[in-house]
Amino acid sequence: MKISLIAERASHRAAPRSPRRTAGAAPRRGRGATLQTQGRTGGAAPQAGPHHGRRATLRTARAARCGRFSYAGRVTRGRGRIAGLLVACLVATGCGDDAPTPAPSPTGSPPTAAPASPSPSPTAPAEITLAFGGDVHFTGRTARLLREPAKAFGGAIPLLSNADLAIVNLETAVTTRGKPEPKQYLFRAPTSTYAALRGAGIDAVSLANNHALDYGQIALLDTLDSARREAFPVFGAGRNATEAHRPWITEVRGVRVAVLGFSQIRMLASTWAARDDRPGIAMAWDVERATAAVSAARRDADLVIVFNHWGQEGNECPTADQKRFAGRLAAAGADIIVGTHAHTLQGDGWLGKTYVAYGLGNFLWYGNSASTQTGVLRLTVRGRQVVRNEFVPAVVSGTGQPQPLTGAAAKRQRDRFAALRECTGLSGR
Repeated sequence: MKISLIAERASHRAAPRSPRRTAGAAPRRGRGATLQTQGRTGGAAPQAGPHHGRRATLRTARAARCGRFSYAGRVTRGRGRIAGLLVACLVATGCGDDAPTPAPSPTGSPPTAAPASPSPSPTAPAEITLAFGGDVHFTGRTARLLREPAKAFGGAIPLLSNADLAIVNLETAVTTRGKPEPKQYLFRAPTSTYAALRGAGIDAVSLANNHALDYGQIALLDTLDSARREAFPVFGAGRNATEAHRPWITEVRGVRVAVLGFSQIRMLASTWAARDDRPGIAMAWDVERATAAVSAARRDADLVIVFNHWGQEGNECPTADQKRFAGRLAAAGADIIVGTHAHTLQGDGWLGKTYVAYGLGNFLWYGNSASTQTGVLRLTVRGRQVVRNEFVPAVVSGTGQPQPLTGAAAKRQRDRFAALRECTGLSGR
């Protein structure tokens, strides 16, 4: 009776456990899988994109032991066979409630107990890598690069594609239509632009700049429509103010990331700003609406990034307007603030816990400008904190492509970029 009761208990212990798994996703370009949406309230449908999932885990069954005999194999045949083996073991050795201690092993070492399952520990925040470039468009000499879109970004492609998330400013309308606006410099490009961006490993672009409406509202609407058809994420502009201020949301290695864009350029701001009843871009001048959008993103995401178009052309130091707006964004919950427009590099550093890089200069550029110095900003983020920042120097070459620098030239430009912090008011940690 006692033996049958012990055998029955053992059969229950030996029943196989169902494996516990966490969902993962197939990798793309070595970067994993993600879900990309335009926020939780409307917007684009989910899209496949780059980024890692989690590994599945499987627990094995514990070994059942009895006296000097043990069963430590895989549980594959059901309970009856294991119970029978244990009953035989009990009969052979006289195991019971007061069973004798097993004899020492032939080597003289005491028998080793089966290792206990480790206690669960909190999951550490995922570490993700981000890459940012400056202003991009396809006109003049850079229009020729679209003959081979996959190669358009030249030597900068590995710097962008190896990151978990890569973002630039797209400084053009994507259209063949529209009427020129009353301004000097006008840019537009064909839809093959998206193939070039995707070929470089770029995951999303900002449209919050002073060229998205170069050919009017119809050109902006064409840009938004073609981006949707091509399933290419854009942010900072929309068919109305709500859409323009809505963040692009993506998941990277389990981290929910929100990205917003704002323009702080005064020219044509009153007619280019998105309104409730007209398309346009999100403007930094509407500070209350901009900071409200960042605060809303803060509640919806683990990491909040703001990509601004701001600064004075040719000025290596951020203006008072830039500094004030950066402070408001940081207070609203932005974790990372990146900017372009000045046609030259501007410094980086920390504003409290918020990392700020004021200006990344031109990146893929059609002609001459205040500076040909450019580069890729690479950030490593853990939780909400930038734990590593690296500027990879490059130069805008004769083809308009960013060409990474090496050796002494690269060191000189890194040193110069570091020195630009002096006039930013930011700390170096």
